[in-house]
Amino acid sequence: MEVANQIFFIVFGLITLAIVLSAIPQFQSSRVDWPSIYWPLSTGFYALSALSFGLALWVNKFLLTIANTSLLMSSIALICLYRSWNGKPFNKIQTLLIWLLPLGIAILYEPLRTAPNTFHQRVALITLTLEALIVWQLLELIKFYKKEGSKIVGWLAVITLFTLMGNVVRTYQILSGDGPTNIFLYTEEPFGLALRWLTYANNIIAFVGLGVFYLQKQISKENKGANDLANSKDENQKITDLLKEKERLIYGLMKANKTAATGALSVSIAHELNQPLGASNLNIQFLKMKLEKGVINPELGKEILNSLEEDNKRAATIVRSLRSIFTDGEANAQEAQLGDLISKVLDIVKPELKSKNIQIQLRVDEDLVIKVNSAEIEQVILNLLNNAIQALANSGTLQRRIAIEAYKAGNSVQLSISDNGTGVAPEFKPQLFELLSTTKQAGMGLGLWLCKHIVTRYSGSIHYEDMIGGGARFVLEFPPPPLIGLRAN
Repeated sequence: MEVANQIFFIVFGLITLAIVLSAIPQFQSSRVDWPSIYWPLSTGFYALSALSFGLALWVNKFLLTIANTSLLMSSIALICLYRSWNGKPFNKIQTLLIWLLPLGIAILYEPLRTAPNTFHQRVALITLTLEALIVWQLLELIKFYKKEGSKIVGWLAVITLFTLMGNVVRTYQILSGDGPTNIFLYTEEPFGLALRWLTYANNIIAFVGLGVFYLQKQISKENKGANDLANSKDENQKITDLLKEKERLIYGLMKANKTAATGALSVSIAHELNQPLGASNLNIQFLKMKLEKGVINPELGKEILNSLEEDNKRAATIVRSLRSIFTDGEANAQEAQLGDLISKVLDIVKPELKSKNIQIQLRVDEDLVIKVNSAEIEQVILNLLNNAIQALANSGTLQRRIAIEAYKAGNSVQLSISDNGTGVAPEFKPQLFELLSTTKQAGMGLGLWLCKHIVTRYSGSIHYEDMIGGGARFVLEFPPPPLIGLRAN
């Protein structure tokens, strides 16, 4: 009978070890998708415990101490796992103290193991400690079940309850019975053996249930990723359709009414929306690529969604500001720091500058205040910077530079944006700021006209200069804001 019991222990140990090995593939994906390490840790300790019980009589009886200590450590790992599910992991001090508990029990258990007639005491020390840990597991599982309502977690709680009941009955049966007082758990009566194997079977079922729980989470995550990918494809198609519609709108409006103010407004909106829509399209393509590779993490996803949100806000701001440009009402001007407006625009074009290897030379004096609608002037600066970027990209210049200077010139504030490209051809200079006049092969002739239209709304001016050695320079001039004393009157 002793040999049969030992074989049973070894079989249970090998089964549990197989469960540990089956969990390894789940830890070969990106670290973000890893399940909790406490699951294989608990299963591993349980396998060590069963194998130690099975080999103790054949190798060394000290393995009984290792077996019981490993059994307690397996239960502690499950407590750590369930607490992590509830979002309340142990801190460093608590973790140290709880993992010292099995060591303290081992120190008490080892003298009892070598002393005669101490079987009941050994059982009481291990089983009562184990039952307290199982009760803790059960409380954590119930708390998580109330929050999540997962069926698998509910079954885990039921299995844990049966395990607790089996341990309690077995403890009572041993401590109150007339069984052996010295050795061994291998020679318990049939009822005690049945209870022991029932609890072992329950524990193995619980470990399998944990594997199913994490597999279900992985499947749910993959399904969510597939749904996100499908949604991103839909959004990408919508933006593509919108971009095509934008092009049709531009050409249609140009044919219908090239000079009317309403036509200019509509075309300008479609023209200026090109950049935020294009940026949204790139972000969606990037998100799609990451989802297809399965390497996206919450931080990257949040960053991409924030970019999409910012692009949408910019598109809405462009529509509002362009509508206000063509109304007869006031321009809703407020005092703004020119340096802040330049910084916001540079943040927008920074990826484009980096991809095209363009350096920015920036010199902006402090406290340059102008009274304007900030969104409109940001759009002016963005248009001029985009023109410079495109000119440099098509120029073949190796050392590409854009210089931005803002300074006081007498009573006015001046802003200049220059590049070291090829400049503007002489035949285009006379009509440079006219509506539908363009220097680009695929241009609409709206950008510079719109810049002039906006700047002149605030009593400012804009003009073009050739750079010495080649390149283009656009200079904007704004009047100073009214003095505080004059505003108070």
